[in-house]
Order: sequence, then C-alpha cells, then structure tokens
Amino acid sequence: MSDANLFQLGYGLETGAQEEDNKGVSPANDPICPTHVADRGLSEAALQHVPEVLDDDRHDHFIREGDSIYAGNHVIIEVVNGHGLDDENRIQAAFRKIIEVCGATLLHIHTHKFSPQGVSGVAVLSESHISVHTWPEIGYGAFDVFMCGDAKPWLAVDVLKEAFGTQDVRTKSLRRGEGLITAEVAA
Repeated sequence: MSDANLFQLGYGLETGAQEEDNKGVSPANDPICPTHVADRGLSEAALQHVPEVLDDDRHDHFIREGDSIYAGNHVIIEVVNGHGLDDENRIQAAFRKIIEVCGATLLHIHTHKFSPQGVSGVAVLSESHISVHTWPEIGYGAFDVFMCGDAKPWLAVDVLKEAFGTQDVRTKSLRRGEGLITAEVAA
C-alpha cells in the first residue's frame, strides 16, 4: 500500500487522535477481555467506576429503564429516495437540527464532500455521535445516531424525513452496553 493510501486510512497521522487510551488496561482489568465477555459483567477495576457512569449530571450517563441499565440507544437510520444528500451544508444543518431536537450537546462537526458525489460526516456529541455516508446518485443516506444520557435519538427520524424530502426512512435500534451493569451492581 502506498503512503498516500495509508494516510487515507488514518495511518501516519501524527495527531494521536486515532490512538486509544489504554493506560492502566491489562487483560486482568479489561472488560473486553474474553474472561469478562463470557459472563457479560465488568472487571473488578471497572466496577469501581460504576457510580461515575450512572451519575445523572453527566451528559453521557448510562440509562436506567426498569431493571435494564445500558450505555445508550443506537439508532441506525436509512434514508431512501432522499433529495439533497450531496449537499454538505444541508447535512450539517440536519445534524444541528437533530442535536437540537434530541436534546444533545454538540462538540464538533466534520464532513467531507466526495467527487463526483457523496458526503461522509460525523457530529461528535457529549452524548456520543451522529454519522453519515451518502450515495446521492441513488438517493440513499446511511445515518447512525448513538446517544447516551437523557438525549432521545429516535427523534432524529422525523428530522431526516423533512431534511431530505422523503417518507421512506427505515430504522433499526439497539441498546449499547446492555447487561454490563446489573441492577444489583448499581444498587
């Protein structure tokens, strides 16, 4: 692979933004470690931080709904037969409207216009993110809206219908992090 291709993949960037913070993580305290995935629980070290992620003062606090506790709602939204999916400004405006309507907190928006067509972008939120990749030549936009805390990501659906002039918007959703923290642990 050429250096230019590696750069496009994000390799060779000297910002450090692409690196994860792995300080203090070892197989003994890593919740993703196979021993911990098997029981779907958290490591002893991670359990010490449960009160922090449950703190309602955080924008990204875990959600409690009945006996279920989870990180957030991830809504996969497919815009079909949409119009204006090649317009970077329109996409940024849709991101901003989603953020407002859903009750989220914007940190940063970055979009990229492709040639001859298409846009990719992300809005980084205190509560997580919104992302998109579009294929305007067929009227299709693939949006991800993942929000934690008190934000309401499913409200993005009507915003996208209006922004891109279509009623054909398909969704799937999942609860991220469900089962990591049980009601017993949270008590």
